[in-house]
Amino acid sequence: MKHITFHPDADTEVIEAVQFYEARSPGLGSALLSEVQRSLAQIVARPEAYQQIGRRVRRKVLWRFPYNLIYAVCPNRIRVVPFAHQKRRPFCWRKRLKGTTEEGKGSTRS
Repeated sequence: MKHITFHPDADTEVIEAVQFYEARSPGLGSALLSEVQRSLAQIVARPEAYQQIGRRVRRKVLWRFPYNLIYAVCPNRIRVVPFAHQKRRPFCWRKRLKGTTEEGKGSTRS
């Protein structure tokens, strides 16, 4: 089973989104984090199941929140490139794809 790593900016994006929603309504940030964790588990179980948007890049749409997990399927891991809001700067993350095949870079979440 492949493990998941996050681009440092994607890690920050998740934290900022959780803080934003938690400030809006207590418990909503926790709900977002739970959905992210559930989605990551689904990606690990079936990485090829979600919409392909590039040669080795896929998108998992979150169910309750307006975010996508954009990830690259690499030989030994799954690399989350951005945690992208569906309406803001839709492709600003593309430059992050460079180096996604380099093993061991970025933070790890499970």
